[in-house]
Order: sequence, then C-alpha cells, then structure tokens
Amino acid sequence: MSEKEERLRGLIEHWAHHNDEHRDRFLEAAEEAEGLGLDEAAAEMKLAAVKADEVSVHLRKALGRLGEG
Repeated sequence: MSEKEERLRGLIEHWAHHNDEHRDRFLEAAEEAEGLGLDEAAAEMKLAAVKADEVSVHLRKALGRLGEG
C-alpha cells in the first residue's frame, strides 16, 4: 500500500471512530432532552444517531475496499 493510501486509511479510521463518539453523544443528549420534556428534539437527535451509524458503516466499507482497486 502506498504512503498516500496509508494516509487515507488513517483518516478514514479516525473519522469512523470520531463519528461513533458523536453518535454516542447524540444519544446522551436525546436522553437529556427527554428528561426535560423535549420529546420532539430527542426524537430528532435519535434519528441523527441512526444516520451517524449509517455514515460509520460506509466509512468502514470504504476501509475494506482500500487496496482492492
């Protein structure tokens, strides 16, 4: 694997991990919002967490495809 490909791999791994942290924080904030009676806001944050999971899936798929081409 070339130096540029290794750099790209490192970036994607970082993004996937960082995105997972954001997802976790979205869920924590959703719980806080529910506790404040802000159910609609909580629902949107939960949807954001689902979308963040989808992003992480695609980032990890991209990692799996590095070096295939």
